[in-house]
Amino acid sequence: MRITILTVPDCPNAPVVRDRITTALAGRSAEVEFVEVREEAEAARWGMTGSPTVLLDGIDPFAVAGAPASVSCRLYRDADGHADGAPSIRVLRQALSGTKPAPAADGLELCEAELLDPIGRAGCGRKAPAERGLRAVHQAVLRHVATHGTAPDPTALEPVAARAGRTAADVLAELDREDFLTLDEAGRVRAAYPFSAVETRHRMRLASGVEVWSMCAVDALGVSAMLGGQDVRISSSDPVNGKPVTVTFTGGTTLWQPADAVVFIGRSDGNGPAAAVCCDALIFFSSRASAEQWQQAHREVRGQVVSQDRAVQIGQQTFGPLLQDS
Repeated sequence: MRITILTVPDCPNAPVVRDRITTALAGRSAEVEFVEVREEAEAARWGMTGSPTVLLDGIDPFAVAGAPASVSCRLYRDADGHADGAPSIRVLRQALSGTKPAPAADGLELCEAELLDPIGRAGCGRKAPAERGLRAVHQAVLRHVATHGTAPDPTALEPVAARAGRTAADVLAELDREDFLTLDEAGRVRAAYPFSAVETRHRMRLASGVEVWSMCAVDALGVSAMLGGQDVRISSSDPVNGKPVTVTFTGGTTLWQPADAVVFIGRSDGNGPAAAVCCDALIFFSSRASAEQWQQAHREVRGQVVSQDRAVQIGQQTFGPLLQDS
C-alpha cells in the first residue's frame, strides 16, 4: 500500500497524522510519502481538500462530497462529532483495513464547516495568490500595519503593484472583491484580516510596542503565528459583563486571563465578506456561561463555544501562512 500525506508547508498537523498512521499500521509494511502542496492548482491535481489530506493508493478515504480543492487547514470529525486536525487512529485503522470510515454525526461536520467558511474563504484560505501582484501587495499591507499600527496609504503601494504591471488601486480592488481585505469609499484600506484600521473590541500590543486592532477574536489569536511567533498581548472584553479578557503569547506559551475564558465562533445567515458575516460574532468571553447567555440573546447568530486551544488552532492555521514567502 502507498500512503501519501498531502500538506501545506509547516502544517502543524503533519507530524500528528504521520504518528497516527504509524500507530494504525501496527508494524505492517507500507510506503509513506509526504508531498508539500503550495498552490490551489496543485491541490486540485492531487485531490487535496485541505491540509493534511491522506491518500491510500491515490484515493482519499475521508473525502467529503463537493469539498473544493484547498491549501487551507482541514478538519475531521468522527461518528461522535469530535473534531480534530487529523484523522483519528480508529478511523485510520478502518481505512487501512479497507473498511469505510463511519460518517460524521449528522449535521456536525456541516455545522462547523459553515461556521468556518467566512473565516477561511470557503476553504480557499486567506493567503492571497501570487499572481497579478495580489500576494505582494497584500503582504505589504500586512507588514505596514504590523510595523506602524496603521494601514498604508495606497500611493505607498504603487511600487509593489507596478512590479506586476498594475496600479495599487486595481490590486487593492481585487483583494477587496476576493475578501482578503476591505476598502472604504475612498479606496483606502479599512481592514486587512487579521488587522483592522479602525477601532474594534480587540486591541493588540506587539513585541515592538506597536499597538493595533484586530477584526475579531480569531484574527487576534492568529497574529503571533503570522508574525513568526512574535510575542503578542491581546486585550479584549466580555460583551455581557464587561470583564477584561487578555491572551498573552510569550516565548511560545499562551496565557489566558481569566483562566476559564472561551471564544464564541459564530456567523449570521447569508453570504458576504467575513467583515459583514462573522467578525462581530467571533468573540472572547470571560466564561462559557457568559458566552451562552450572549448566545441566548442573539438568536439570529448561529455558532458554538470553542475551547481556548481550538480557538488558537483556528487562528494560527488561518493566519499563520500569510507572510510566508512561498
